[in-house]
Amino acid sequence: MDFPVLLAIALAGGLASPIGGALSLWERPTTLALSIAVGFAGGALLGAFAFELLPRAARTASLPVAVLGFALGFACVYALDLYVHRGATAGEKASQRKRLLRVRRRERDRGDEVTVLAGGTSAEEFVEGLTIGVSAATEPAVGLIDGLAIIVDNISEAMSIGDLVREKGGDHQVRRILGWTSLIGVNLFVSALAGWFLLRGLPKPALGLLLAGGAGAMFYLTVAELVPEADAHQFRQSSAIACAVGLMVIFTLSQLAAQPQR
Repeated sequence: MDFPVLLAIALAGGLASPIGGALSLWERPTTLALSIAVGFAGGALLGAFAFELLPRAARTASLPVAVLGFALGFACVYALDLYVHRGATAGEKASQRKRLLRVRRRERDRGDEVTVLAGGTSAEEFVEGLTIGVSAATEPAVGLIDGLAIIVDNISEAMSIGDLVREKGGDHQVRRILGWTSLIGVNLFVSALAGWFLLRGLPKPALGLLLAGGAGAMFYLTVAELVPEADAHQFRQSSAIACAVGLMVIFTLSQLAAQPQR
């Protein structure tokens, strides 16, 4: 992939977040629209790491390196999640819910819900940006497909952040929405360029480890954040349908990219 193409993908991915934030300001999205947008993004990310990142990591390095990288990427984002929640997380129906509420009465999360969601997303964008840069440098088709999936993901996540800010109310809503979503976009753009310039010369085992690490981080983000968020807004399984469509779109693109050129 030529650098101008990588630059265009990184710029589009970076702008996707503030655009999504602006859309949430222009008109608050309905629960159906959020369900479809977040569900489609979840499916696109699932397809990106399942059909492109992990297979590419195994080919670039080896199967054990790909498995190790996936585990490390998953663990890093999981650790970030535990950090912002002070190690106390549990679902609404978990038997540990009462203990969690007691802990949170003593110690608040490191920030409100908006800060936790937007700050965590901003950190995850750094990993995703590196993934775009590294994958674009190693195999152009992979970088393009990953970039498209992340662009869709950024728009839907920014819409969710905007919706949460408006739901919480308070002062400076516009500044909070555009400030957080712009930070997320800058993180992606800078890290994508860093991946292209600084990491593409690494040995193949290291590149494979980074690609698999990005897949692990994206997997955690999808199953722990996007899928539950889409399910919370669903209407007649709209999130499941949108997720399936997103998965098939990325699968189709990956198969088309794998076909030999005539």
